[in-house]
Amino acid sequence: MTNILDKRMSVAGIVASLEDGMTIGIGGWGARQKPMAIIREIVKSNLKDLTIVSYGGCDVGMLASAGKIKKLVFSFVTLDAIPLEAHFRRARSAGEFDVMEIDEGMFQLGLKAAAQRLDFLPCVAGLGTDVMTYNPDIKTIKSPYSDEHYVAMPALKLDVALCHVTEADQRGNSWIGGPDMFFDEWFCRAAKKSYLSCERIVETSAFNDDYKILRMPIERSRVAGVAEAEFGAHPTSNGPDYGFDVAHLKAYNATAKEGWEDYVSEFVGADNYTEKVGGAEHIRSLPLPAF
Repeated sequence: MTNILDKRMSVAGIVASLEDGMTIGIGGWGARQKPMAIIREIVKSNLKDLTIVSYGGCDVGMLASAGKIKKLVFSFVTLDAIPLEAHFRRARSAGEFDVMEIDEGMFQLGLKAAAQRLDFLPCVAGLGTDVMTYNPDIKTIKSPYSDEHYVAMPALKLDVALCHVTEADQRGNSWIGGPDMFFDEWFCRAAKKSYLSCERIVETSAFNDDYKILRMPIERSRVAGVAEAEFGAHPTSNGPDYGFDVAHLKAYNATAKEGWEDYVSEFVGADNYTEKVGGAEHIRSLPLPAF
């Protein structure tokens, strides 16, 4: 019988629970707080035909170059200090997957509609823009209270959400230590199941702290599994522990034209990823983003 009070598992175990064709939401934002240890494991797997929903960074780029994406739902894909994510750009230019590109606010409302088990939420974002031109399946509705019309942003219903946090306990409680909380809780609420990677597994008593409680937005009831993965967000940032690795991201970005297979062999498939990218002290020394 499964022990529902012990949700600890490995990163490989999380990926083994995923299936072809799933719609997967990935937390974080651009080059910040991405569950990259899980993403690398997906790259190594046989998973295919995934619909990826993400405020994208190198998570999207790696999955694109690995041929894992059937459809991408996004509002941007960037590496923050490096504006263009070259792997995403190459794959999208080549038409390698279907896309739903929407406004950042519409994206958030799509998650919130799914979380509330609604078909849509109304908004004014997107009206009069090419968002509606290039997404003909998105409808408008007339207000029942006035003559106003709104965009009916459809729910972004997820099979699974994947997020990275600073600390978690075996029950699925979690704490985000940095400033980049963004919308991870909404990814988890919009999903049937959520899995977290974390910098460290801690005792539940570690959360008996008034400051930490304010930074615990993900309900443990939404969490199906937690996996300890120190430096699991690298090369993206995970404040306050480390910033993003600009030099590594530049080298990764350069492999979009040539050298992706070598990158996978050297880093994604490495037995000791932390040592390969410079070691623990190097990662801890990476400066936090200042914007």
